[in-house]
Amino acid sequence: MRLRLALPLLGFSLAANSILAGLPAMAQDQVFPKGTKIMVRLNAPLNAATAVLGQPWEGSLVNAVPIGDKVAAPAGSPADGIVSAVKRPGHLHGKGSISVFLLHANGIAVTSDILTRDGEGHVKSNVQKIGGGAAAGAGIGGLIGGGPGALIGAAAGATAGTANAAVTNKNKDDLPAETVLTFTEQ
Repeated sequence: MRLRLALPLLGFSLAANSILAGLPAMAQDQVFPKGTKIMVRLNAPLNAATAVLGQPWEGSLVNAVPIGDKVAAPAGSPADGIVSAVKRPGHLHGKGSISVFLLHANGIAVTSDILTRDGEGHVKSNVQKIGGGAAAGAGIGGLIGGGPGALIGAAAGATAGTANAAVTNKNKDDLPAETVLTFTEQ
């Protein structure tokens, strides 16, 4: 029983050592001081409608990050992290949200805070789409069939507006590419 447990741990230890051996010498033994602000620009968008828990993301440092009197991570250096929580947005109501944290800055391990961003609400947009569809349907129905046509047209227009709102609201990026996120070393 102990042998089975020891072998995976030995494999993990060897893998971790080989990864560390590939990093620059500074990255192996450096730690950012607590409270260090690390600004990262996202390379690609992160969307609450499509992101998954544990999804990796990449970016680049906006500012140089020092450790002591030396620059450990120059501006433009690579940075990466993962998605730590996702709340899917509703089709007609409800905001989505996405939480991320930073794992590495220029190959140096980071223990960052978790940043959460809420997506946009749907209410104002939905009212415009549904109300506009109802008004347009009522106008067209009124021209074609008078009063009863206006009622039927309004119902048809509202239905079309609701369908439009359900389709168009679900793909808003919560964190577009080029978004700058500021993490704090914990």
